[in-house]
Amino acid sequence: MTAQSGHQPVGDIVDRLEDVVQRDNISLRDLFEEFGESSFLPALMVPSLLVVSPLSGIPLFSSACGLTIAFISAQMLFSRKHLWLPDFLMKMKIDGPKARKAVKKMRGVGAWIDRHSRNRLSMFVARPVRKWLQLLCLLCGLAMPFLEIVPFSSSLLGGAVTLLATSMLARDGLFALLGSIAIVAAGVLVPMGVMGAI
Repeated sequence: MTAQSGHQPVGDIVDRLEDVVQRDNISLRDLFEEFGESSFLPALMVPSLLVVSPLSGIPLFSSACGLTIAFISAQMLFSRKHLWLPDFLMKMKIDGPKARKAVKKMRGVGAWIDRHSRNRLSMFVARPVRKWLQLLCLLCGLAMPFLEIVPFSSSLLGGAVTLLATSMLARDGLFALLGSIAIVAAGVLVPMGVMGAI
């Protein structure tokens, strides 16, 4: 049983991204305009899914995604009604063919999440805890620019944010727990990778 009785929240987001990336040159503004300025959770999933994709290997791409995650999470934390992102992030360009390849790989991730997410353990996504999940997303986003020296290390944090965003979107407390475990794992594994890269 998938989230929302057959609804596929992550798959829907990937479908909409796929429509946008058919262009030759895409900016982050193009991606976010597809979802509207009040769609915080879909907007949060866009950079988290992108940083899990092979695009995370592009220099500074993970940093841009991390800052975007941090900006969105902070505004969710303070209950803003409309999403705002600075121009320097919105103007960031993504190569069309690379974006299409990345979105194609996201489809498998999205399908797995949609198959396994559903409304359960709601106490872990209720309002008081929800703010904690948003704070975790904020901290993950802020950490990503510092991980540029370890290729693809931001993908682990991006995966955690994807799980946390899914938990809030599908009201799935199990995914909130899985996202929290992924962050703990990143806290152990990423410093080891950083030490190895120095």
